[in-house]
Amino acid sequence: MAETLARITQLQDLGMIQIRANLAALGDVIAKAVGVGMPDQTSVSVNGNRSLCWMSHDELLLILPKPEAAETAAALTQALGDSHALVVDVSDMRAAFSIDGAQALQVLQKLCPADLAAMPADGMRRTRAAQVACGVWRREGGYVLIGFRSVGDYLRGLLQTAARAGTQLDPR
Repeated sequence: MAETLARITQLQDLGMIQIRANLAALGDVIAKAVGVGMPDQTSVSVNGNRSLCWMSHDELLLILPKPEAAETAAALTQALGDSHALVVDVSDMRAAFSIDGAQALQVLQKLCPADLAAMPADGMRRTRAAQVACGVWRREGGYVLIGFRSVGDYLRGLLQTAARAGTQLDPR
């Protein structure tokens, strides 16, 4: 197999829970119920195998092992009680890919119009990969990209093509 700029791996068995709520009012309730501190704007908080991603001023995405998703969504719904909020297990509607290696950023720079080089170590960014809506966050050794499962094969192909050896960006 030819050497690539980065290793592209589709992540399996990730649970994802979308949370829509007034984060200023309900952030502490959410954090306690899911066991992860509230992330700052455009960042990700991590506790063990759970990550809480800031998606917008009223939206979070909880990433956790898929077997824990249903029980966690139910517990969060119960904790929020009658509050105006939405908790949805979106695990089966998302595809996730890790982009790992020394040139992982370069692979994403070919596809995404966002300045991912400026993203902090705990950063989260909504952007596009080509013309596909996606989210990208940094992790040790690389990045994770998530998008809709309906375009998962297309995203995989984009990432694999961008990671091909000999396709480095011109440093000029």
